[in-house]
Amino acid sequence: MTTPPTPPTPQAPYQQQAYQQPFAPQQGAQAGYYTSPIPVRPATLGDAIASEWTKIRSVRSTMWTLGVMIVLVFGIGVLSAIAVSFSDSDSDMDSTPVLSLGFFGVLLGSICVITLGVMTIASEYGTGMIRTTLTACPSRARVLSAKAIVFFLLTFVLTTVMTTIVALIQTAMLDAPAPTGKEWLSGTVGVGLYMATLGLLSLAVGALIRHSAGAITLMIGLVLLPLVLAIFMLADSLTSIREWLLEYSIPNQLSIFYDNSVATSGPSGWEPLWLMFGVTAVALGGAYLAMNNRDV
Repeated sequence: MTTPPTPPTPQAPYQQQAYQQPFAPQQGAQAGYYTSPIPVRPATLGDAIASEWTKIRSVRSTMWTLGVMIVLVFGIGVLSAIAVSFSDSDSDMDSTPVLSLGFFGVLLGSICVITLGVMTIASEYGTGMIRTTLTACPSRARVLSAKAIVFFLLTFVLTTVMTTIVALIQTAMLDAPAPTGKEWLSGTVGVGLYMATLGLLSLAVGALIRHSAGAITLMIGLVLLPLVLAIFMLADSLTSIREWLLEYSIPNQLSIFYDNSVATSGPSGWEPLWLMFGVTAVALGGAYLAMNNRDV
């Protein structure tokens, strides 16, 4: 003879209420509940900037890229001054701005700036880290703004400091007329602003393409291809096109800050910087729209 199973004892209402109580929203601190001592506040652009600064300075690729840039800008600039000082060209520096010797190092260093600008955002798409970034900060405009601000300030400060150091060394080594205040400003601050804006353009292209290799290739082609095409356009019928490519190529616009343009017409003074500002603003606007209107 089997004993019938004992029916389960129903729980008292107060037991169910005690079980559900911790999951109910509570007002104020009560016994048995944890209250975080960290104040809760909405995230701001400053928080996003702090996060992006932590990321960009803790990634090894940033240190390598900026290290190579420093070596190129400093090394080529100093070697150019040494080569001129030990040659007969030192006597011809009366008609050539002494700061123009830093152009070649800056031009090669621009490739490093382009690479870092693209990788600042495109590498996160390649590794999938962009999902974590957008989860922590759902505002995509805030994420892109923080990346742009951190990258621009870092590149501008580093480029300006390095070009100033190289300019001081070149001026001390060569027996040439001292640069004017205008030449100092355009050869240091102007070059720093142009390089940082070129890097911002690379960042915007990286956000649009979302592929590191493709965006870097496109930007290097944008820098070098117009000048290369202009060199090989020897036909008289292509003269106007050749001159336009020379005038608006990025190497020529960068050389304008050193008062050593390869073209006799086209932009002058600080006009290359305003042109780069306009192109970069359009590209960043497209990057904002692309990030807001498409999935990760």
